[in-house]
Amino acid sequence: MEAELGTLAAQAATTFVGLVIADAWAQMKQARSRVTRWLARRGADDELDASRAELETARDSGDEESVAGRVAADWERRLLRILEDDPEAAEELRRLLAEILPRTSYDITFDVRRAAPTAPGTQPDHLPALTGTFSNRVAELDRLDTVCGAPGRVNLAVLAGLPGVGKTAIACRWADKERGRFPDGLFYVDYAALRDEAAVGAAMGADVSQALAGILQALLGSDEHVPATLAELTRRYATHSRDRRMLVLIDNVTLPAQVRPLIPSGPGSTVVVTSHSKLGELVALDGAELIALKPLDAEGGLKLLADRLGESTVTAHRAAAERLVELCGGLPVALRIVAARLLSDEFLTMADLVGELEDEAARLDGMSLPGGGYSVSAVLGPSYRLLPPGPARMFRLLGWLPAGLFDAGVASAATGVDLRTARRLLRELVAASLLESARDGRYRMHDLVRLYARERAAEEERAAEETALIERVTTHYLVLVAFADRAVRADRLRIADLSSLLADATDPFAAADGPSALTWLDAECATILAVLRAAVRHGLHALAWPLAEAFTVLFLHHRYLGAWKESLELGAEAAAALAAAASDRPDGPAAEAVAGEARLRALLSRPLMDLGEGDRARAETERAVTLAESTDRLLLRASVQEFHGRCLDRLDPRRAVDTYRYCVELNRRAEDKRGEALALLFLGSAMDARGEHAEALAVLRQARAYLLNLPEPDERMAARALLAAGLAHDHLRQTEDAVHALTTAAEILREQRATSYEADALEALIGIAERTGSHPERVREWLGRVVEIREANGSRRAEELRRRLTDLS
Repeated sequence: MEAELGTLAAQAATTFVGLVIADAWAQMKQARSRVTRWLARRGADDELDASRAELETARDSGDEESVAGRVAADWERRLLRILEDDPEAAEELRRLLAEILPRTSYDITFDVRRAAPTAPGTQPDHLPALTGTFSNRVAELDRLDTVCGAPGRVNLAVLAGLPGVGKTAIACRWADKERGRFPDGLFYVDYAALRDEAAVGAAMGADVSQALAGILQALLGSDEHVPATLAELTRRYATHSRDRRMLVLIDNVTLPAQVRPLIPSGPGSTVVVTSHSKLGELVALDGAELIALKPLDAEGGLKLLADRLGESTVTAHRAAAERLVELCGGLPVALRIVAARLLSDEFLTMADLVGELEDEAARLDGMSLPGGGYSVSAVLGPSYRLLPPGPARMFRLLGWLPAGLFDAGVASAATGVDLRTARRLLRELVAASLLESARDGRYRMHDLVRLYARERAAEEERAAEETALIERVTTHYLVLVAFADRAVRADRLRIADLSSLLADATDPFAAADGPSALTWLDAECATILAVLRAAVRHGLHALAWPLAEAFTVLFLHHRYLGAWKESLELGAEAAAALAAAASDRPDGPAAEAVAGEARLRALLSRPLMDLGEGDRARAETERAVTLAESTDRLLLRASVQEFHGRCLDRLDPRRAVDTYRYCVELNRRAEDKRGEALALLFLGSAMDARGEHAEALAVLRQARAYLLNLPEPDERMAARALLAAGLAHDHLRQTEDAVHALTTAAEILREQRATSYEADALEALIGIAERTGSHPERVREWLGRVVEIREANGSRRAEELRRRLTDLS
């Protein structure tokens, strides 16, 4: 049914455009009236006149043929949407065409005409003219030299990459450079021009026949002896190319079968193919060499802009130019479009254009030239339209993913298909160069391709599907992050009850050969944060706050302060919204959400303190205390008091000691040995800060002993107790005991990947060395490691520490 509607839409589009092109348009009142009435009932009555005006302008400028092709394609898409939305319109349109077609006498085609015969003794040369400047791609041109340099055989190279990456430009540049190697002709075939977009399967063979006939006609110098059938064309071509050294450049190939008949038989000949697909069959069966083209890197993108806009312009606005390259994702077609916009609009500055493109929702519109005929969307469109229905839908839905890097499991969740089907569809999208497969098994979608996929999804999917997709993906990540959280530390306090969600799921981190939970969380950090943002934006609060709670396990080990702060803010916002929405059910979701908000706000105080936002940290813990004390959860109340005490450590040390003692009491009442040990650790640190050094040592030793004697010993927190004990030894001027405790703590914390606390221990050692003169040979080593950690964690002190390290050189 879809194919029938597509064929009908194509026929009608050609007819309608033919009507407006025809010189007798003004006299064709009956046909025009019938078409206008049919369109008016579908809300499109003004569009035909607009198309006529556009085509008249194109005729005056001598560009009617190319504009007619684009207008017809636009009409075909518009008509197909009408037919899909209104089933009765199809039969009415068929009758309309049957009535008006016999009355029209025009003839319009959008195929590229066969090249004129080549004069005898003249080298055929069908290469497109080179226009503009060409920059970068030195490595790719060198690779083509290597691949196509063998004299004793026919060389075959495939240039593959996503649309707009510059495949045709490179192929034409190389062919122009190597003209002298091919005395018997340079031939060019563009399947985009020959392709019937409505044709599938065997019907696509017509493209091949037309292409082959064009080359053979040029070889023979006449079209008299050009046969009609593909089989005879192929035989005749093999015969006439056998003793010739020729180059065939085949552009916009979609199938290996479009290439094989065009391969000449003469040794030393070369075929260069460009395709969005990697054409694996040609590589595996025909010995083709695949050259995969990537978008330009930062320097390459700046070079392209400099070639278009001038070196002085790019130098004068370097920061804006760099951001333009980034926003374009290094895609040459996008960079050429933004350069053209800057050149054609004297009032548009580079900074203004950057500001316009920063908005994702408007970015693709900003990457188009006036009239809409040349745009990134138009370049990507043909590749998308060639996809079968299954991969096309996956492509659209992947555009709604919150991040452009994902694995097959995420794609499966996003699209609602099983994992095996998801992998098959992903392979098809990789083959079409609309996705890139990464070495770690994940997939990456170029930012502009993702925006185009999102554009298609908004146009072609149901309005509610995006939220449903975000819900599936958030649930997928919540399960994985919750398993990772438990793999790192099973007995940590958790508020969200995820038992039913995890009951039937498989824990990948529990397998003997499973990934490291922290390594996985580290790799997925940016994606999880993007998913969390999307979940809150779509009002999925019941999923968002538990995800933020589980996610914090990463930041307890790797203190990425900005990401930690944002994730907890999002989680607290979601918990508060859920509690407010479910306030009429105080014993259900609302009660758990209130406890969750208390937990998240208490946790939020940690990155806030490290970022120097002490006043806000204290406000968050005070709010958390109020929320927690309204519940009957002893462990939550104890944990919140612990975080509150850690704020008071810096702001009000005397109150901090009292807060920690209350925290110890709550944990003892709850019979939580680990919670009691942690409270003792922080109590000891607070006592040491208050000058009670000897008493603090005793408490810290007790805390460390408890932590090491738990059913699941907590080596990380025990090392932190040893760090605190080292500081107390130093305050008592017990230098060697302090150095021993601190170096041991730093080593264990490094093994535990608690790098922020490792840096604390090393900074304490540096201070001792500078004050006492002990271990001077290790100061540079310790400081270098501290700088590495603080820079990685985004600490505000990193620059100051880097200067100190430089001064030691």
